[in-house]
Amino acid sequence: MSDCLFCKIVAGEIPAEFVHEDERVVVFADINPKARVHLLVVPRTHVASLAELGPEHDNLMAHIMRLLPVLADRQGLTDGFRTIINTGKGGGQEVFHLHVHLLGGEDLPGF
Repeated sequence: MSDCLFCKIVAGEIPAEFVHEDERVVVFADINPKARVHLLVVPRTHVASLAELGPEHDNLMAHIMRLLPVLADRQGLTDGFRTIINTGKGGGQEVFHLHVHLLGGEDLPGF
């Protein structure tokens, strides 16, 4: 998607310091962090939101879910962490490219 911010980051058109990258995802710090650790896990493949996932994305999502605790451990989040997937405008999604927020490193407020 030519106008997608995260597609541009994945393609290297917009610089970002990746804390992890592999054949399926890139991971970088959120530019507006809500916690001491606030990473974004972004698939290299453009999928607009969680609501747009199909069976062809099952392996991608399993990869992301299994990667999250590894990333948390690397960030020193030994007491736990939070993951968030905002879906759609009404769900608070601002960039319409599926991504998972990984937050932690301090007491996070409850819901």
